[in-house]
Amino acid sequence: MAMRNALNEIKGMKMKEIPGHIKPKLSIDYFKKAIQRGLDNYHAKYIETDSIDPLYHVCFGGMIFSYLVALPNERRHLEHQQHAKEHGHH
Repeated sequence: MAMRNALNEIKGMKMKEIPGHIKPKLSIDYFKKAIQRGLDNYHAKYIETDSIDPLYHVCFGGMIFSYLVALPNERRHLEHQQHAKEHGHH
């Protein structure tokens, strides 16, 4: 949705105007404000309404994070196991 809005903004511009439009949006200050807006929206939507969803977000986020952290080790283990089968080892 945000990408569609950005493309619609750029669609009516001339090529010379686009860098001047995009450059301020790539600054650190803009990112900080965007993250702060996102956190404020999250707080208003879930924390102030006493929703249980943040607990789900933490649980599922933790599971996904632990899976992604363990994935390279598991892949190495499976590749080693497959290599051992191909060469006749246990």
